[in-house]
Amino acid sequence: MKNITISQIIEPKLVMEGAGVLLRRSFGPHVSNQHDPFLLFDHFAFNNPMEGPLRGFPMHPHRGIETVTYMLEGEVSHRDSLGNAGTIGGGDVQWMTSGSGILHEEMPRRGPGGNIYGFQLWVNLPAAQKMSAPRYQEIKASSIPVVEKDGAAIRLVAGTMDGLNGPVTEIAAAPLYLDVKLATASKFICPIPSGHSVRAYVFEGAGEFSGQLVESVSMVAFNADGDQLEVKSEAGVRFMLIAGAPFQESIVPYGPFVMNTAEEIQQAIADLRSGSFVK
Repeated sequence: MKNITISQIIEPKLVMEGAGVLLRRSFGPHVSNQHDPFLLFDHFAFNNPMEGPLRGFPMHPHRGIETVTYMLEGEVSHRDSLGNAGTIGGGDVQWMTSGSGILHEEMPRRGPGGNIYGFQLWVNLPAAQKMSAPRYQEIKASSIPVVEKDGAAIRLVAGTMDGLNGPVTEIAAAPLYLDVKLATASKFICPIPSGHSVRAYVFEGAGEFSGQLVESVSMVAFNADGDQLEVKSEAGVRFMLIAGAPFQESIVPYGPFVMNTAEEIQQAIADLRSGSFVK
């Protein structure tokens, strides 16, 4: 087995999105598509009283992508143009495939401790699925298996580990999506499918990733040059681990739309203006 190596350590940037939501963004959609099949990774929190009243993401469109909301604390109320509505609570996951188009709203609420804390990941769809029917996978915390071994506690949202399967299925990128927490003086080894893009978002503590110390808060990008990731930690570390098969297709991002050609973006805008966006 060969460890994958680090290609880049990214310091997240503060950005404002939605109705004035302050986020840490590690990367966003770009024509270079260097994180293929991943498009965006945001870390959000509403825990500074100076930020004022809670703000969220009023009704907005998506086409051609999947949005993944993973909550650690607090909750997000959501509703959409197809009549779906619900709440994403602490430990829950919503994996939304926008496909041909959906309008949705996400509004945060504080948890019992007064905090809101979570992540949003955007995953690309291949050209053949960009105009597919929208769908949701709503996963409650109790349905997410936890693998515990060698001082590691791993919440398995998508993919396979030690014979267990994550509850999110039938995703084109064949992703691995894990919440990993290492205790002091522990080690974690994760097999990586050949050719997959791998990213780790370190948000608590610090650890050695493929022999290099990485401290929170950082996004780590890896080369596709091995078949496993090894992480060691002396004082403890927690990170999100994502891996997926790249589609190797050109993309054209435009706000909440990610398509393959400029003409497809123009069509999305025309559909939105004409009221025919939701099929």
